Amino acid sequence: MERTIKLRVRVDYITYSALKEVEGEYREVLEDAINYGLSNKTTSFTRIKAGVYKTEREKHKDLPSHYIYTACEDASERLDSFEKLKKRGRSYTEKPSVRKITVHLDDHLWKFSLDKISISTMQGRVFISPTFPKIFWEYYNTEWRIASEARFKLLKGNVVEFFIVFKRDEPKPYEPKGFIPVDLNEDSVSVLVDGKPMLLETNTKRITLGYEYRRKAITTGRSTKDREVKRKLKRLRERDKKVDIRRKLAKLIVKEAFESMSAIVLEDLPRRTPEHMIKDVKDSQLRLRIYRSAFSSMKNAIIEKAKEFRVPVVLVNPSYTSSTCPIHGAKIVYQPDGGDAPRVGVCEKGKEKWHRDVVALYNLRKRAGDVSPVPLGSKESHDPPTVKLGRWLRAKSLHSIMNEHKMIEMKV
Repeated sequence: MERTIKLRVRVDYITYSALKEVEGEYREVLEDAINYGLSNKTTSFTRIKAGVYKTEREKHKDLPSHYIYTACEDASERLDSFEKLKKRGRSYTEKPSVRKITVHLDDHLWKFSLDKISISTMQGRVFISPTFPKIFWEYYNTEWRIASEARFKLLKGNVVEFFIVFKRDEPKPYEPKGFIPVDLNEDSVSVLVDGKPMLLETNTKRITLGYEYRRKAITTGRSTKDREVKRKLKRLRERDKKVDIRRKLAKLIVKEAFESMSAIVLEDLPRRTPEHMIKDVKDSQLRLRIYRSAFSSMKNAIIEKAKEFRVPVVLVNPSYTSSTCPIHGAKIVYQPDGGDAPRVGVCEKGKEKWHRDVVALYNLRKRAGDVSPVPLGSKESHDPPTVKLGRWLRAKSLHSIMNEHKMIEMKV
C-alpha cells in the first residue's frame, strides 16, 4: 500500500538550473527508451534497459547512471499504460507522447533527512529544505515508512515539486459485525447507518455545469492555442475540487465503518460506466453531467481509504437495485415528476412508497448477505434526510450529523 505526499519548495537559481539540466537529459533518455520499446514491441523494463543503456551512457556521460535506470522504468510504465488504453480503444495517438516530465529517483539519486533532501545532479549533489505539511507527520509518525523511490517536477518561478512515497504492508481486514451500504449518484451519495438512510450532497451537477459555462465564456470566439486562453483554462480547478470532495467523503464513510466494525457495501460498477449510461441519452447537457460524475473514481476512493483502515469492502451486482422492492421483490413504478429521473416510486405488489436512493441501499445490504428486516411504510423509506455539502464537509462523523438532524426535528 502506498501514499504519496507532495511538497513544494522554492530554491535558488543554481539549484534550479542543476535540476533543469537533469530534467532535459532525462527527457532525452525517456524518449529514446519509449522508441526502443515500441520498435521492439516490448514493455519490459529489463529488456528496455538492456537495449538502450550502453548507447545512452555514451550520449549522456555526465548524467548519473541511475537516471538511465529510472528513465527506463518510467518508459516501461508509460508503454504498459498505453498498451492497456489501446486494447480498450482509448488511445488517441499511435505512440505515447512525452509532454510532462516527472523525474524518477531511486535510493542512489536522493537522500532524505528532516533537515534537507539531497538530489544527485550533473553538477554534484544539490539540497532542498522543504517545510513538511501536517499530513506528512501523520504518516511519518505511524507505521508508514518512506520508500526508496521518489520523484520531482520543476515548476515556474524556481519551484520544485517533490513527491515522497510512503509504504506500508497491506493489513488484513477484520471480520465485520454489520454492513454500511453506499449508493453512488450523480449529485449525492446515500448511506445507510444503523438502519437510517442519509443523503449526502456532493453538488457535482452544479460544479460540472459551472466550470463548463466558464470554459465556454473563455473559449467562445477564441482559439484554445491562444496564450491568454491557455492561462485562464489552466486556472480552472474542476478536477481538484471534485477530488477533494471524493476524498473527504470517502474518509467520512470509512471512519464510520471502522468505528462500528462494519463492512462497506458498494455496487460493482463495470468498466467505463459513464459510457454505458449515456449510450441512449440524447440531452447533451445530461450526457456531460453523467460523464463527469466519475462514479468509478468515487468507488475507488472509498476502496483505497478502506484499505488504509482495514475496512472490508463487499462489491455486489448493481442491476435493478433502485427498481426492485426489497420486501416483495416486485417492480417499483416511478411516477413522472418533471425531472429526468423520478425520485419516489410505488411497489406494484405492496403499494408502499420508496425513494430511489433509499431502496437501493436496502437492496445492496440484502445482496451483501444481511437479512435484517426492512422498515415497511416508514417515513425514511420515502423521505430521507438530505445533508448539504458544507455541513458534512465540517462533520467529524456520520453519527454527529444524524444526532444533529434529530435535534433539529425536535426543535421543529
